[in-house]
Amino acid sequence: MALKLNIKKIDIEAGGKPEVLLNKEDAEELGVHSMDRVNVILHDSISTAIVDVTEHVIKPGEIGLFREMDKTLGVQCDHPLLVEPATLPESVSFIKQRLYGNSITPEQIYSIVHDFVDNKLSDVEAAYFLASAYVKEFSDEETVALAEVMVETGQTLKFSRGPVVDKHSIGGIPGNRTTMVIVPIVAASGLLIPKTSSRAISSPSGTSDTMEVLAPVNLSLAELTRIVNKTGGCIAWGGSVNLVPADDMLSKLRYTLRLDPHAFVLASILGKKKAAGAEKIVIDIPTGIGAKVENVSQARELAHSFISLGSKLGMDVQCVITPGEKPIGNGVGPALEARDVLRVLENDCGNEDLKNKSLSLAGMVLEMGGKARRGEGYALAESILSSGKALEKMKEIIAEQGGNPAITHKDISVGSNTYDVCARGNGTVYGFDNIAITRIARAAGAPKNKGSGIYIHVRRGQFVKEDEPLYTIYADHDSKLESAVKLSQTLDAIIMEKAILGIVENVKEEQCAEPK
Repeated sequence: MALKLNIKKIDIEAGGKPEVLLNKEDAEELGVHSMDRVNVILHDSISTAIVDVTEHVIKPGEIGLFREMDKTLGVQCDHPLLVEPATLPESVSFIKQRLYGNSITPEQIYSIVHDFVDNKLSDVEAAYFLASAYVKEFSDEETVALAEVMVETGQTLKFSRGPVVDKHSIGGIPGNRTTMVIVPIVAASGLLIPKTSSRAISSPSGTSDTMEVLAPVNLSLAELTRIVNKTGGCIAWGGSVNLVPADDMLSKLRYTLRLDPHAFVLASILGKKKAAGAEKIVIDIPTGIGAKVENVSQARELAHSFISLGSKLGMDVQCVITPGEKPIGNGVGPALEARDVLRVLENDCGNEDLKNKSLSLAGMVLEMGGKARRGEGYALAESILSSGKALEKMKEIIAEQGGNPAITHKDISVGSNTYDVCARGNGTVYGFDNIAITRIARAAGAPKNKGSGIYIHVRRGQFVKEDEPLYTIYADHDSKLESAVKLSQTLDAIIMEKAILGIVENVKEEQCAEPK
């Protein structure tokens, strides 16, 4: 059964999928429903599309072409198309097998992911694939296959020398911009560290959002390769390089549905590292209340999985479990975090937590890369930082990525609208609520408004007097500031304990106030 239908172009994107819109009468005549497929035939060319059905937008005898399908076909409105029902991709049956609780073969996983990347599967079908990991946990064989096909369906990086090292944090901690300190330290040692990072999805800033304050991060594969071969490192947005498109597509679904299957997290992270050519990787697993991993036993289990899967993929992986109960760095938001990073690299009075964690992780990378003996990596990283070599390397990377290498932390503009959230009484800082901090910073406009966010003035264990600032909210717009202030009044982002008889333990850490 086939119908000849006239074209009606619909100037709307269908989320990257080849979709067409049929009138209900024509759909019934063809025997298709919403989410079924049809073959759209033009001369000798056949394109398969997913069907949407309407009673009003498209008249009987018409076919609506969304932008993607219109671009694929490239035809004029006065040219009729032949439309016939199409069979479902075989990969849909493999997804059903997993939903029934059965394991599937690596070849079947390859088929599913290839079809998804080629836009042959709908988002609903891909979501069922994600959900199948909750019906039956992926086996090691399935997880390895998932990571390998993610690499296979994208581009890969190759460099003129090695070894290639990398560092990754599973995220969830505000202000955790260690990558931007680690990359110049490691690159200055002579190792290659091509860092591709994400943008924020639910956080106030991703590494790419923060680096973008200093230099462009949308690099092509050729640009990234050139920069790393020349400088030893880069900090780029992974989405622009198209290394693992399957993961980018699946990650959007994971976030929308709030699904985070264990196997998909592992395959996502290590697949990207494999595609970037990494041979040796340090993975940071922040752990604690408010972090993605809330207890040490879960962190150890995750670390074991990373190490085991990495070995199966031919990579040397080491994991470190770090405290994740509070922000790493004072600034939360792209520009405020970029200030923190440059202050550490400038050997200014920067945040000690950010500095020390960065040096620890950089030290591990240097040891794995053969630049330092076991136990001596931290000292080498500290030497590279204190000598100014890391700052010079960062300036070189910034210049090669198209930024201003002369920029200092004092040159970075932040939101002009500010509000100090102050202590309601004398007390001691007991803890931080990462979720509340994230919500307030996003309400202020981060990450879209680069200068927005919050700057934390206090540390755990610090004695604070009544009306002393705990943190400052920065916003680019009055309305955003108002929203963030209102939210801060309902949330305790910084948790205080009342001082007992006014006596508290001395805080030895040097405090460095950030000028507004």
